[in-house]
Amino acid sequence: MQNPSAPAIVLASSSRYRRDLLNRFLDSYEVLDPEVDESNTQNLGPEELAQYLARKKAEAVAVNARNSLVIGADQLAVLDNDVLGKPGDHARAVEQLLAASGKTVTFLTAVCVLDPVGRARYEHTDKTVVRFRQFDRRLAEAYLRHDEPYDCAGSFKLEGAGFVLFEAVRTDDPTALIGLPMIWVADRLLQLGYLLP
Repeated sequence: MQNPSAPAIVLASSSRYRRDLLNRFLDSYEVLDPEVDESNTQNLGPEELAQYLARKKAEAVAVNARNSLVIGADQLAVLDNDVLGKPGDHARAVEQLLAASGKTVTFLTAVCVLDPVGRARYEHTDKTVVRFRQFDRRLAEAYLRHDEPYDCAGSFKLEGAGFVLFEAVRTDDPTALIGLPMIWVADRLLQLGYLLP
């Protein structure tokens, strides 16, 4: 349920995973694709880049949704100080998973909320550490055929069968690994006067 007097909510993302998360507790909101260049033209470190991209997406959508509360987000997977992008295809996904086998990957999930009331900006970055089990190409191939996570940073879906690849996950918010730190988002919306279930 949403407070009728609160600004409408807009999700600045084309991610179906983020929509699924918001659907858990929001009755209505709009989705707009921010269509921003996600390359690291600023030569930022991973955490700064994730927050920069989340802010850039929110600001791009806010231009056409000035009276709405806009939520932008970005997620990066970091292995050995290298940012892993979305694989896009099977061969690249196999490469990413085999590189992560037996190692630790840090997932940075940044969110930026632009509130039209007072033109306020709120930002947060969740850090999730995933320790991958040691596995071979057979498991990587079998997993990829099952989940087809080619649009996911790190080449897996936690909401799918991705857990078969893990030894442990350390996080303050398990939804962050799916694409949006919902504990923080819910807290921010509650503080801004939204009525949530």
